[in-house]
Amino acid sequence: MPRGRLRVYLGAAPGVGKTYAMLGEGHRRRERGTDVVVGLVEPHGRARTAELIEGLEVVPRRTIVYRGASFTELDVDAVVARAPRIALIDELAHTNVPGSKNTKRWQDVEEILDAGIDVISTVNIQHLESLNDVVQQITGVEQRETVPDEVVRRADQVELVDMSPDALRRRMAHGNVYTPEKVDAALSNYFRVGNLTALRELALLWVAGKVDDQLDRYRAEHGIAGTWEARERVVVALTGGPEGATLVRRAARVAARTKGADLLAVHVTRADGLAGADPASLTHQRTLVESVGGTYHQVVGDDVPRALLDFARGVNATQLVLGASRRGRFAQIFSRGVGVTVTAMSGSIDVHMITHAQAQKGRRPARSGAALTRTRRMAGWAVAVAGVPALTTMLIPFRDALTLPSEILFFLLMVIGVALIGGMWPAVTAAVGGSFLLNYYFTPPLRTLTISNPENFFALVVFVLVAAAVSAIVDVAARRTREAARASADAEVLSTLAGHVLRGEAALPSLLARLRETFALTSVTLLERRGAPGPDDQSDPKAWRIVATAGAAPCTCPGSADTDVVIDEHLVLAVRGRLLEASDRRVLEAFAAEAAVALRQDRLEERAEQARPLAEADKMRTALLAAVSHDLRTPLASATAAVESLRSTEIAWSREDRDELLATAGESLVKLDRLVVNLLDMSRLQAGVLGPAPQPTALEEIVPRAIDDLGHLAERIDGHISVELPDIIADPALLERILVNLMSNAIRYSPADQKVLITGSRHGDHVEIRVVDRGPGIPPEAHDRVFMPFQRLGDRDNHTGVGLGLALSRGLAEAMGGTLVPEETPGGGLTMILALPVSSRVHTGPASVEST
Repeated sequence: MPRGRLRVYLGAAPGVGKTYAMLGEGHRRRERGTDVVVGLVEPHGRARTAELIEGLEVVPRRTIVYRGASFTELDVDAVVARAPRIALIDELAHTNVPGSKNTKRWQDVEEILDAGIDVISTVNIQHLESLNDVVQQITGVEQRETVPDEVVRRADQVELVDMSPDALRRRMAHGNVYTPEKVDAALSNYFRVGNLTALRELALLWVAGKVDDQLDRYRAEHGIAGTWEARERVVVALTGGPEGATLVRRAARVAARTKGADLLAVHVTRADGLAGADPASLTHQRTLVESVGGTYHQVVGDDVPRALLDFARGVNATQLVLGASRRGRFAQIFSRGVGVTVTAMSGSIDVHMITHAQAQKGRRPARSGAALTRTRRMAGWAVAVAGVPALTTMLIPFRDALTLPSEILFFLLMVIGVALIGGMWPAVTAAVGGSFLLNYYFTPPLRTLTISNPENFFALVVFVLVAAAVSAIVDVAARRTREAARASADAEVLSTLAGHVLRGEAALPSLLARLRETFALTSVTLLERRGAPGPDDQSDPKAWRIVATAGAAPCTCPGSADTDVVIDEHLVLAVRGRLLEASDRRVLEAFAAEAAVALRQDRLEERAEQARPLAEADKMRTALLAAVSHDLRTPLASATAAVESLRSTEIAWSREDRDELLATAGESLVKLDRLVVNLLDMSRLQAGVLGPAPQPTALEEIVPRAIDDLGHLAERIDGHISVELPDIIADPALLERILVNLMSNAIRYSPADQKVLITGSRHGDHVEIRVVDRGPGIPPEAHDRVFMPFQRLGDRDNHTGVGLGLALSRGLAEAMGGTLVPEETPGGGLTMILALPVSSRVHTGPASVEST
């Protein structure tokens, strides 16, 4: 069954009309006869949005009970069973209530897409994972619900729902987004003009990147090699030479002139390895490129100008920055050089030739000797054919002045030169031809092939043998040099791969994109076999699943690839674009092995994430057993001993003794009751069944009750809660328990002559309740550990309880939508800050409450 298509409406902020646009599209599809259902839509009290739901079939939601409250979520199984053509599912980044089939709604959508159902969904730019920290920096609001960028990037269509900041603020002022009581606060905080403008720019840039990917895919699928100047892209060519830093900075300035321009640096590694650069210099230049906001790339090619232009056209570059040639003027006479060649072949790409301090100072010697390239061999044959007759012509006038051994040495020098240029066979040809010319023109009798002196015959034979031997040695040395250079090129590519992995960029799409760039391929795909191996499944797309891909037109099976590497019986790396040489397979296999490792690492991380709650639960059970073994037994033993003593008839207890025993039993049973209640509540919190009943609550009513619950310890509390504090949203009973726990803990660690202070103040849309003690305090690095169950930060005294008070308090606070964090008390001690949301109810109450 083919996978469904995903369409996403993306907005810069709530209220721009994403859900409205999605429902409108649903109605248009239904009018055209398409089977459309509403999987889940959140109207958020917006009347016009709710009206659009009418007329569309709505799949009933699934009801989930969590912490005593009922919630409704998307029913994935019901949507799949209904099997519509299109499902409308709102809020792609939503986090499902615990107990749902999947943790996130985008995972629900993926399951529906796998069932062959098209999905139309919505998401705001602040919910994209890569922009979460940026949005928090702009707005000051942390977005806890996020969706991986890759989920939205994989969407078949992303449509931006745009609205100017002023228009959105007018919509809010008219009550079309939030209820009237929330409008003023929203307009003065999150929905400020500056915030909305920045979010709008983020959304536009993100969508531009998505459109750019689609454009690259379209150009690749249709074989369009020309440059389309849809977006400014500046490519800077790096050789690893000393001019690299100058070129990078100049290219960065060129890119900065256009808003949103991309900077890409590329280094071309010669396939023969001869033009390789110093790895340390390239590493430094790569760091510089990334520091100015660019990206570094490396490609392999024998023809540097062509490889450079192929890369530039492949990324749809508009400008190319090159350094002026470092070769001297004499060298430029014989070869135009990379810069001149690239300029002549660039077509619509603008080329910038940048001068620098190293221009025309000459290149450093190559790292290795000559290699037998095709050009070298052709040059060797040319010298052999033309050079030997030319040498003969030059020596004939001096025939009477030179002896035969001298003439043979001149010809031997010519043969060695041919061997150095063109290798063995041109040199052997020159040697044989030279021996005939020596015999005909320089060996008596002249102008005949007859040799009268046997010594001259042996001299010519030795000449041919020496020339052949030297040619063979030169040829072997050249081949070894070529092999070493090739190995050097492979090592350079593998070094880049290793650096790519060490920097944490081993995500499969990134890794495959690097491989595609390196060998200028059309697409690179990692395939996984769906079932057991079959005899004819190499060309069966149904037998394979695409795990990850880079480029256009991915391979659907190994048989459709130009080159494939079998990683194991289930994984195959398939590449398309050109046939790779056998020598390139080593690098390809290294990439394939790393891709398999990255895939396994991702899956291990997913399994570890799934196992983490189980490990935490097991840790909780272990700690519970270790703590309960002592802390339950101690008060129980004290109460039992006191009761047994009172029941004894062998001892006549005085009235004072009986009262003391009864007090001991009572205190022990109170401790036991508190311990059991805390343990049960903590287990309920862990299981998600301790449900608060939040309601508007007056803080000055709760604090006195909490102080009274402390009994005789109440005299050590100094509290003041102002009447001007608004009501908060909280469960009164749970809030009272939190305050009792916090104050009891503060009293336990405060000096006997110091009182614990409790105060309240408003901060934005929250009220902060501070419980301040003057005890020893807690080191900053231990602030998080203090909230772990059964932790006393190294305390070895097990008579003070199992350490559930703060853990339970934080759990109850978060269950009511609040937070509980520690802070150092100025002058020494610890301050616990309980923050709870403000109620919208108008507060009226007594003037204040005080306790001393």
